Amino acid sequence: MLLLRRRRVLVLAPALALALLGLYVLAGNPYVQMVRVVVRAWLDRMHLYPCVFLKRPVAYVHGDDHYYVAWETTCSMGAPVFEWWADGGDGSPSVHRYVRPQYREIDRAHHRYSAIIGPVHGAGRVGYSVSSRGLSTPQYAIPRRTQGNQARVLVISDNQNGPVVFRRVLAGIQRHYGPGAVPDAILHVGDAVQTARSLDDWQRQMFSPLEDVGGYLQQAPLAFVPGNHDHDRRRVPGNANMYTDMYHGLYRTEDLGTEPVANGSYHRFYYSTRLGSARLIVLDAECPSDEQSAFLERELRSDAFQAAQFRIVAVHIPPYIEFWDPYTWNDKGERHWGEHIRLEYDRLFREHRVDLVISGHQHNYQRSTISRRAEDPASADTITYAIVGGAGGDLDRRRVENWHMYNVTYLGHHFVDLELSGSRLAWTAYDAAGSVIDRLAIARAQRPAGNKRSALAEVVTREYTIHLHKRVFGESFKKRAPRAIRVIRKFAQDNMGTKDVRIDAQLNKAVWARGIKTVPTRIRVRLARRRNDDESAAEKLYTHVSYVPVASFKGLQTQLVDE
Repeated sequence: MLLLRRRRVLVLAPALALALLGLYVLAGNPYVQMVRVVVRAWLDRMHLYPCVFLKRPVAYVHGDDHYYVAWETTCSMGAPVFEWWADGGDGSPSVHRYVRPQYREIDRAHHRYSAIIGPVHGAGRVGYSVSSRGLSTPQYAIPRRTQGNQARVLVISDNQNGPVVFRRVLAGIQRHYGPGAVPDAILHVGDAVQTARSLDDWQRQMFSPLEDVGGYLQQAPLAFVPGNHDHDRRRVPGNANMYTDMYHGLYRTEDLGTEPVANGSYHRFYYSTRLGSARLIVLDAECPSDEQSAFLERELRSDAFQAAQFRIVAVHIPPYIEFWDPYTWNDKGERHWGEHIRLEYDRLFREHRVDLVISGHQHNYQRSTISRRAEDPASADTITYAIVGGAGGDLDRRRVENWHMYNVTYLGHHFVDLELSGSRLAWTAYDAAGSVIDRLAIARAQRPAGNKRSALAEVVTREYTIHLHKRVFGESFKKRAPRAIRVIRKFAQDNMGTKDVRIDAQLNKAVWARGIKTVPTRIRVRLARRRNDDESAAEKLYTHVSYVPVASFKGLQTQLVDE
C-alpha cells in the first residue's frame, strides 16, 4: 500500500507541475489576456463585476517637480485618501502629504480619480498609494532618475487598434529590461487608442496591456504626447476627453498656459520637462495655435533648454512623412495634416539646434540624421528625425513621398530604448522580438561654443509670473509667506543662474501684505541680473528681484525688459 501511494505521488507531482506551468504560459499569452479583458468589459457593461480597480494608478510627468496620478474604479470609492511622500536626494527634508483626490463619474461603471504629487524639487525618490474603506493599492515608488544626469526612457507610439500585437511588443520590452526592472520614464508619442470616445478602446488598447507588463505605469512616469486619435477637439461640456486631461482641465497650470475648464472640455496641451541630461519639449500636432507657437519659441530660447546637453522635441505628426495610404493622402487631404510642423516648427528646430525630433503617426520606423551646411558655420545644424509609430497598429507599407533623407527604414513593429548618460545619448531601436534594427549614439564634451547660453554670460532683465499658490500648496498656514519668499529666491536662482539673490523690500511687502497665512495666488516679478561692484565678492553677478504691480495676469508672458 505504501509503495502504491509513493507511485501515485511520483505520477501526480509532475502532472501538477505541468498543469501549473501550462497555467503560467496561458496567463502570459496575449490572446488569453485579451479574452480576460473582453470578459471583464462585458461584466462591467452588465453591472455584474464587483467593485475593483479598472485602472490602477498611472503616474504622468507633470513638469519637473510634479506628477499627475489618475486611477479608475468600477464603483465610487467614497472618500479615498491619496498619500504621497518624497525622500530628499540632495539633503532636502522629506515630505509627507495626504490629499483628497479629484473625482469624476464617467458612467455607472467608470469612476475616475486624480491627484497631484508635488512640488518635489530635489527629491531622490517619490512614493504614493491610494486607500479607502473597500479598496487600496500597494505603495508605489518613482526613483526620479530622470531629474539627474542619467535616464533610461522607453519610447513607443501608435499602438491603437492592435492590442494583441501591442502585448507582443510589450513582452519583448519586458524581456529587454529584465525581470523586475522598469525604465526611468515612458515617452508615448501618441495614438494610444483608435477612438477617443470609446471607453473600451482605452481599456483594451492602452491601460490593460501596459498594466499587465508588470507595473510600468505605476513606477515609470508617462510623458504622453497627444495623437490625432487620442482627444476630442470639440470645445463643449461633456465631450470625450476622459483620459487626456493629465495636462489640462482639472487643475490651473501656469506652466502649460491653460485655465481651469469644465470636466471633459478640451484644451491644447504642450509642456516641457527634464529627461536626464536632456530637455524635452512636447507639442500638440493636432491644434496649431498662436499660443503654442509662442510657447515653443519661449521654451527653445529658455536657459534650461539651451543649457541642456541634449535638446529633444516630441510631436505626434512627423515633419517629413513618406509612408501612408495613397487614397487618404492624395484625395482626402491628409498630406496637409502636418504641414505647419514642417513649414513653421522645423525652422525653429534648426534655428535653436534641436538634436532629436521624435514622432509617431506613420506606422513603421524611420530615422535620419541631417547635417545642414550654411555659409556661416555658426548657423549650421544637425538634427536627427525619428519616426517610432510601430507599437501595435496596422503597418504603413505604401510610399507616398520620398524626401531622400532617411538612413534607416523598417516596416515592422518595434520599440526604442533611449539612454541619456551625461554627455552621451544612445538611441537603440528593437523589433518586437527584441533584435536590434537601428543604433545611434551622440557624444559631446560640451555644447558648441556660442551655442550654450550661459546665465553668467550676460547682464539681462526679464519679467516673469510666478504661480505661488501651486508652489506653496500643502504648506502649513504659519509657514506660507516665508515659504513663498524661498520659492521666489529659488526661482531667481534657477532662471538667472546666480547664487546671490536680493529680494526688494516692495516685493517682500507684497508677499506679506495679507499676513503669514495668505500669500498671493500669482505674483509678477522683475529679475535683473547685474554685475557685482564689490571686486572681492565671490559672485561676479547677482540677481535683484523686484515687484511688478499688474491689474490682470491674463495674457502675460515672460518678456525681456530694457533698462
